[in-house]
Amino acid sequence: MLFKSTGTKTGRLVSVLLLVMFLAACATGAIRQKMLSMPQIEGASYVGQDTCLECHDDMAGEDFATSTGGEGFAHTIHGRLADFEMLGAETGCETCHGPGSLHVDAEGDPDSILRPAELSAEEVGAICATCHTDGDLMDWTHSEHALADLSCTDCHSMHAEEPLKASLKQEDPELCYSCHQEMQAKSHFPSHHPIKEGKMSCGDCHNPHGELTTHERTNDLCLDCHTRFQGPFMFGHAPVEDDCTICHDPHGSVANNLLAQNEPFLCLQCHEGHFHMVRQSNYIGGDASTPSTEANIANPNGHEGFQMSYGTKCTTCHKVVHGSDFPSQPLTGGGLTR
Repeated sequence: MLFKSTGTKTGRLVSVLLLVMFLAACATGAIRQKMLSMPQIEGASYVGQDTCLECHDDMAGEDFATSTGGEGFAHTIHGRLADFEMLGAETGCETCHGPGSLHVDAEGDPDSILRPAELSAEEVGAICATCHTDGDLMDWTHSEHALADLSCTDCHSMHAEEPLKASLKQEDPELCYSCHQEMQAKSHFPSHHPIKEGKMSCGDCHNPHGELTTHERTNDLCLDCHTRFQGPFMFGHAPVEDDCTICHDPHGSVANNLLAQNEPFLCLQCHEGHFHMVRQSNYIGGDASTPSTEANIANPNGHEGFQMSYGTKCTTCHKVVHGSDFPSQPLTGGGLTR
C-alpha cells in the first residue's frame, strides 16, 4: 500500500504514521488455528506389529472379523499400507499407538501406550497429521471442527473395516446430523436441497476438514450446479455478485426457492418500497362510476390496487433477479436503470 506525500513535513509524517499503523495491524492479526501437540512415550522403543499381535490376537483373528464384518485389521485401509508408503514412519500398530516396548515390559499396562480414544483432540490430530496432511486435509487446523475441539476419532474409526467410506462411523449425512440437528430439521422444510432424497450429501458442499469444497467465493460453489445464473450480465444484482446466501438459505427454507424470507419482505431489506405502493386509486372496487376524492389516479384493481400490484411479489415484474441484459425499469429519459 502506497501513501502519497504532500511534500511537506506534516504530510510525510502523516504518511509514515499511516504506514506504521498498517504494518502494526498486519503484525498483530491473529490467525485462528488449532495447535497440534504430538504425544510422546518417554523411553519407549518400537517392537514391531508381530509383538503386538501376540497379545492382541483378536485384532487379526476371528473376533475382530466378527465384530467388524471383515477379515481382520490387516484388511483395513491402515492395515494394508506397505512399508514404502509410510515414508520412513513405523508401520503397523505403533504408527498410531506409539512405541510399545514399555507396554510389553509392563505386561499390557494401558498407561504405557498411546490410546487415541483417551487423548485430547490436539494429540489425536497430531497423530493423524503425521500422514494425512495433503489435499483437503491440509486445512484441518483452521477448520471449524478443529476449533470446536472435535477429534478425528469423533467421526472416524481407525480399526474399522471398509464398509463405509473413509472409515466413517456413520454415513453422510447421518453422521453430520448427529451434531448439526438444526440442519437436519431444515432439510425437511418445504424448499430444500435433495439431501433426504439421496441425490446429495453434506460433503458435496462442505469439506469437514476445512470449510467449503471451494477455495474461491461461495458463489463459485453454487455455480458448479446452478450455471445458468453465472452471467456475465449487463445489469447485475449486487447480492448475487457478492454471496448467494444473502438471499438464500442453502440448508432449507419455508419460502420458495430456498429464499431466506418470502417476497416482498426479502427484497425490502435492501430496496425501499416502490413509489407506486403508497398511491391510492380513484376507482373503488374497479367501479369507474364510484370515484374517490382521496386521489386522482386510476387503477382497475380497486382502491388498494397499487398496494396489491406492487406490494405482493416483486418477481411478478422483476423476473430475472440474478442478472439481466435489460434494465430493471424501462426508462424513456435519463436516470438510473438498475
